[in-house]
Amino acid sequence: MKNLLSKSLSKKKMAIISASFVVFATAFGFLIYETTKNTVALNLDGKEKVVKTHAATIEELFDELSISTRSEDYLFPAGSTKVKNNLEVVWEPAKQVQIVHGNEEKKVWTTADTVEEFLKEQQISLNEHDKVQPKLEEAIKNDLNIQVEKAFEVKIVNGGKKQRVWSTSTTVADFLSQQGITLNELDRVEPKLEETINEKTVVSVIRVEKVTDVVEEPIRFAVVTKKDNTLSKGTEKTVTTGKEGLISKKYEVILENGKEKSRKLLKEKVVKEKQDKVVAVGTKVSTQTVSRGTQNVSNEFMVTATAYTPYCNGCSGRSAAGINLRSDPNLKLIAVDPSVIPLGTKVYVEGYGYAIAGDTGGSIKGNKIDVLFQTKAEAYRWGRKTVKIKILK
Repeated sequence: MKNLLSKSLSKKKMAIISASFVVFATAFGFLIYETTKNTVALNLDGKEKVVKTHAATIEELFDELSISTRSEDYLFPAGSTKVKNNLEVVWEPAKQVQIVHGNEEKKVWTTADTVEEFLKEQQISLNEHDKVQPKLEEAIKNDLNIQVEKAFEVKIVNGGKKQRVWSTSTTVADFLSQQGITLNELDRVEPKLEETINEKTVVSVIRVEKVTDVVEEPIRFAVVTKKDNTLSKGTEKTVTTGKEGLISKKYEVILENGKEKSRKLLKEKVVKEKQDKVVAVGTKVSTQTVSRGTQNVSNEFMVTATAYTPYCNGCSGRSAAGINLRSDPNLKLIAVDPSVIPLGTKVYVEGYGYAIAGDTGGSIKGNKIDVLFQTKAEAYRWGRKTVKIKILK
């Protein structure tokens, strides 16, 4: 019985010893396992973390930590780097942003921290006039929408003043707003406000004004003739002196860039009435005759009258009597046949008026005269006619 009990105790002791050994071995193995791990300092998207690992490479370490990476991510050192004690690892996951640059629109993965860094990464250069939304210092985040509007020079003519300015606008209306240019009710813009502009566009702002202009103009008096049988035929006498009147006219004037474009008469008012000149024309017939040399000539007779000017072909501008035909625009002179009407004779020609016989002409023979006018138009209107001429004393 004693032997049986001794054997039983011996088995129990062995079991305890064996169990203790296993526990010890396990604990020792665990201790060895833990103490042989490498310590790695991680900076994961700005967050710091320290881990102990038996992973052979950074890629295996990230698999242990259930971290998925993309080729666009920033990872330093590379994923294939072997893990060693006190290794430092930095990982920044890439973010997807949408960029609109000119006519190009695309989605891009980036690890840039700010909009400014992202644009440099994309090799998009900016000048001081370019427009970027959001601001350059804005932090990059997923699904951020970045718009870059490149500025270009535009020629603008505002009220006649020319200048060149920078713009990122797409329409004429946006451009004017960007430049702080306001339009008045009547102003015009070319091209139209809704049209798209580019560096070749010339934007013209025509400043339109509507103003009122009041002017006073003279009213010319008329010359009224009346027959007077107490005066010798061919003589005239002023009965009433003519006086000019005055009229006030109100106009609506349209100005474009300060220059008059159109004028519309709104109303007019007579300020001062005119007074016509009244002239009495004699109708009394005289039968006196005068003697010219050896030939008696009636002081009134009919002649054929043509017209000429001081500027006709071959004309010198001086008459046969030496008178300058071009010096006085009001000169009344006729060319005559000196054997009929001597040079220097004062005459009255029906329809022409008082004149002096001061010139001759190769075709002026007998009862024929040539009356002087300053313009061809007047000479053509006179034409050729038969008129009465009176020799004056």
